[in-house]
Order: sequence, then structure tokens, then C-alpha cells
Amino acid sequence: MKLIDEFKAFAMRGNVVDMAVGIIIGAAFGKIVSSVVNDIIMPPIGLLLGGVNFTDLKLVMKAATELEPAVTWNYGNFIQVTIDFLIIAIAVFMLIKGMNALKKQEEEAPASPPKPSKEETLLTEIRDLLKK
Repeated sequence: MKLIDEFKAFAMRGNVVDMAVGIIIGAAFGKIVSSVVNDIIMPPIGLLLGGVNFTDLKLVMKAATELEPAVTWNYGNFIQVTIDFLIIAIAVFMLIKGMNALKKQEEEAPASPPKPSKEETLLTEIRDLLKK
């Protein structure tokens, strides 16, 4: 029973839960970005390049035979994944930049010092009178 209790305490710590939420949101965000790249950005680029689909670009290193499939170098898929990465990196950069700007605005706002209480005001007056 002790092992289960320790695991429960570990799993319910704030950092682990926050990390799990981040991973889930990140995976969903990755799917969205992949769809944007594959379904929205790449078709017009492929059309401009004469109907080229990057994922179909490959170099045949060894032709297929009856017994063996072809050996190909799929550099088009690498190009596609690199474009996906760049778009995700730019999106994350813009998100972090926005968060840092909001945080900076909060830090720059000077906090006005609290007004002294009645007791402090009276003690200050007494101190000033004693100095005279």
C-alpha cells in the first residue's frame, strides 16, 4: 500500500499535472500546425512549383525487384517536416514573446506604497515633535 500512496502523491504534485497538461496541449497544437502546413500552406506552394508535393519527392537508390521493394531517399518528407518545425517554432516564439511582453508590463507598473496607518502617522508626528 505504501508504494501506491507514494505514487499517488508523486502523480498529484502540481509540476507533474502541469507537465501532463502541457504535453497534451502540445500534441494537439502539433496536429493543428501539421494540418495548417499540409492542407493550407503547402498546396499553393506546390501549385506555384508546378504541382510538386514535397512528401512525394524522393531519390530512388535501388529500383524495386520482384523480391525486394525499392530503396529510396525520401528528402521531400524531410523538407515537409522541416517546414512544420519552422512554423511551430515561429508560433511558439510569438507566444512566448507575447507572454514576456505581458509580464514586463506587470513588472513596470509601479506599485504605489501603501498609506501609513493612523498609528504610524501619529508616531511620526510624535517623533517630529520630539526632535524639535
